[in-house]
Amino acid sequence: MWVFLFLAGLAAVTFLVVLFAPYIRRYAAGGVCVSSARLDGKTVLITGANTGIGKETALDLAARGARVVMACRDVDKGEGAAASIRAAYPEAQVEVRELDLADTCSIRSFAQQFLRDFTQLHILINNAGVMMCPYTKTNDGFEMHIGVNHLGHFLLTSLLVGLLERSAPARIVVVSSLAHNFGWIRFHDLHSQGSYNSGLAYCQSKLANVLFARELARRLKGSNVTVNSVHPGTVNSDLTRHSTLMMIIFSVLSVFLKTPREGAQTSIYCAVAEELHSISGKHFSDCSPAFVAPQGRSEETARRLWDASCELLGIQWD
Repeated sequence: MWVFLFLAGLAAVTFLVVLFAPYIRRYAAGGVCVSSARLDGKTVLITGANTGIGKETALDLAARGARVVMACRDVDKGEGAAASIRAAYPEAQVEVRELDLADTCSIRSFAQQFLRDFTQLHILINNAGVMMCPYTKTNDGFEMHIGVNHLGHFLLTSLLVGLLERSAPARIVVVSSLAHNFGWIRFHDLHSQGSYNSGLAYCQSKLANVLFARELARRLKGSNVTVNSVHPGTVNSDLTRHSTLMMIIFSVLSVFLKTPREGAQTSIYCAVAEELHSISGKHFSDCSPAFVAPQGRSEETARRLWDASCELLGIQWD
């Protein structure tokens, strides 16, 4: 009897999902960047631009006339993404450069070459990330989530911030997540050596993104360089590749998820919207201001994380 009821319930739910699928998709798509701002003569750097929302962001900004540098760990995939952008927009100025955020030597080498080749940088989008991967460490011994999602971008930004200031007005966009609400900065065990949960490690790194954006915005006040963080939404992308369970869940619930193009809208909005020219230190979702968890608003935690990050990376960034 219970089997019959279960199947009947499942059939009813399936019917309702199919019936309301168009409305669900419309709602799930979220906000859209309506700005028509051009970026002719502007230089943009996007990490993790070979796939997902990074690729869609690169495509949109290149279509606006920007010179877009796609910083990717996998250069071959990056070149494939760049080729598809050029196919869509033959006049697009896109180029691929190798950057492995899990290796500080790669980050320093990338930044050194970038500073040699470019005299301006107007938009930096810290987009690349890992999600719920098995316990692994970066080349420098950092837990992978905090190492790539936070420390890698922290170091990259520190090396390029001078160029951004000289190119002002300029913008920095940090891709975070709604998951920051469930994160806590475990200063006693940042690298999860005492215990490891991939979900909690991911949430910690996304909270670090929010705290970094807010603290950097505070430090850059008056420089005409703005810094904002974004929640792209729940996007159907390959970010879940490390978790079989998440891949299955995302596949089943795909109708409720954003496409990469839809997920890129808030990053694009924060990069180009005219009304944000002086807005800094905020968090956005669906192209609108978004809620930040109390732990993401703590100035004390932000400053402590800043100092800890500098110490781990062996840098001074006052």
